[in-house]
Amino acid sequence: MLRTLILLVTGFLLMTAQAATLQLRVLETTDLHVNIMDFDYYKDRPMDQYGLVRGATLIRQARDEVANSLLVDNGDLLQGSPMGDYAVSQSGEEGWVHPVYKAMNRMQYDVANLGNHDFNYGLDYLRKAIQGAGFPVISANVLDAATGDHVFKPYLIKPCVFTDTAGNQQSLNVGFIGFLPPQIMRWDREHLEGRVTARDIAETATTLVPKMRAEGTDIVIALSHSGFDSEPHEPMAEQAVNGLSQVPGIDAIVMGHAHKVFPGPVFENDIGVDIKRGTINGVPAVMPGFWGNHIGVIDLTLEKHASGWHVVDSHSEARPLTGPDHKPLVEADTELVAALAEDHEGTRAFVGRAIGEACSEIYSYLALIQDDPSIQIVNDAQIDYVRRAVSDNDALNGLPILAVSAPFKAGGQRDPANYTEVEKGKLSFRNAVDLYPFPNTLVVLKITGAELKEWLECAAGQFNQIDPSSHEPQMLIDNHFPNHNFDVIDGVEYQIDVTQPARYDDHCRLIHPETERIKALAWQGQPVNPGQHFLVAANNYRAYGGKFAGTGAESVVFASPEENREILADYIERQTREQGVVRAAADHNWQLAPITNPALDLRFETSPSTKAARFIEAHARHGMTFLHENDDGFAVYRVAFH
Repeated sequence: MLRTLILLVTGFLLMTAQAATLQLRVLETTDLHVNIMDFDYYKDRPMDQYGLVRGATLIRQARDEVANSLLVDNGDLLQGSPMGDYAVSQSGEEGWVHPVYKAMNRMQYDVANLGNHDFNYGLDYLRKAIQGAGFPVISANVLDAATGDHVFKPYLIKPCVFTDTAGNQQSLNVGFIGFLPPQIMRWDREHLEGRVTARDIAETATTLVPKMRAEGTDIVIALSHSGFDSEPHEPMAEQAVNGLSQVPGIDAIVMGHAHKVFPGPVFENDIGVDIKRGTINGVPAVMPGFWGNHIGVIDLTLEKHASGWHVVDSHSEARPLTGPDHKPLVEADTELVAALAEDHEGTRAFVGRAIGEACSEIYSYLALIQDDPSIQIVNDAQIDYVRRAVSDNDALNGLPILAVSAPFKAGGQRDPANYTEVEKGKLSFRNAVDLYPFPNTLVVLKITGAELKEWLECAAGQFNQIDPSSHEPQMLIDNHFPNHNFDVIDGVEYQIDVTQPARYDDHCRLIHPETERIKALAWQGQPVNPGQHFLVAANNYRAYGGKFAGTGAESVVFASPEENREILADYIERQTREQGVVRAAADHNWQLAPITNPALDLRFETSPSTKAARFIEAHARHGMTFLHENDDGFAVYRVAFH
């Protein structure tokens, strides 16, 4: 009898042990920026390198491989492509549902987090948009400025039933908590100031994760619209995953915002990172790029112990839409394509409306190494706007007016097709959006000559330091420096000496105070006086950012309610009406300082297209010789500065 009882108990324990192990797959999309379709609305042609309609096929395949899966989105859904602007124009229609949610509802997402760009059109629009989501939308570190209450649902505890490795059903409460960069309070100040506040990501997690556990959460998945920085966590950090990964009680982290791929080789030397397993400080993590060019996959092995469910093993990967040859690995989901057909055609019509005529091509193939027409026309429009706006303001009229813009599309995101290409002839709003992709508003700053120089010094950090005596190949551009931080300021003249170390890093942190790259800074032919004052037309992100010298709320003299690209479109219309065409020829107010070494081998990457080659031959101010096309698909040129 005793032997029989022992065998029964042993068998029961074995069965229990088997039933207490399960595999759970967490799938992530992030930073879609309304790139739902596999279509380039700027060039009005199909594109197979990105788009949720293709990512949906990868997601379906990944779901079919496992018994248990969850699907999450990590923010920056509502802004970033012309479809986002089209959606705004349609949002007053009765029964309107944002096209991103039309797609995601069909894909049966479990939860979505908010990103910083989801606030670009204002809180009221954001609230209206998320009403169309058929799943919870969360954000834990955005609070009501008056009450201190959470503006959005901070976390979700979702009861789930999964199948364990023995085929038995197991009930788990899966907790999701969402975070975004607290810098939204600077970037979208005009929409948010006085209405909300933002808290530190790691601090918020430290407060709320124990609360989630106390409410019965079995595992916690953090949706962090924030990236990883190996530096020790600092309060209110923008890239906060390092600190977040050290908060007790978090079982996995899906990342975003930084537009990088984790696990990946760019992180292999970072402290605390295991790119083979895909962990940060031992916590499973993933970040699947941007625009739907990857999906994130975290596979968790869970065991149920007396103290509850625990992650005992994991593996993370970012699955790409394209192979090493840049060819697509999957086709678009035909049902999603059909469901979005009306929005797709509506977007094409929206950006296709006529606004003027250009007398020459406006391409950005050379924007990183010489003054460029795609930036010139934006700055010309901004200066024109400010000149008219201050004409009757005695305090501001008469101050020199400058304007700043950056090469938003000059091969960024390591994409050899990501260039502005505006053809000579008839222009549509599509071209204005190509030249200025963001719904920023214009803000005017009053800065000193000293601040102007330091601003330019930070922008000049995009160049690698060049050894003028070397005969070895040297790349001109630091590919880790974001294109949108290479600010070009029109209205003054200056040179950039790339033989000097960068004075600032890509976060505008002073690293070489003894060096200077900006030379011969002048206004109307005279050296800029450090105490001289200037007006600078910028976008709201740059103006309120406080990162570049001279920026920050204390320097703002007025903020326009109008978007920079609407100002650009209006400028094109007026110039065409008054002159027959709009002119966008670069005035070459800045240049790289000459380097006198004929044997110097400087190299630069740009578009590999025939169109680019013709433009470079006609407009390059330095001697440029095509060498080869590299593994990333860029054309590599040798640049002569003598």
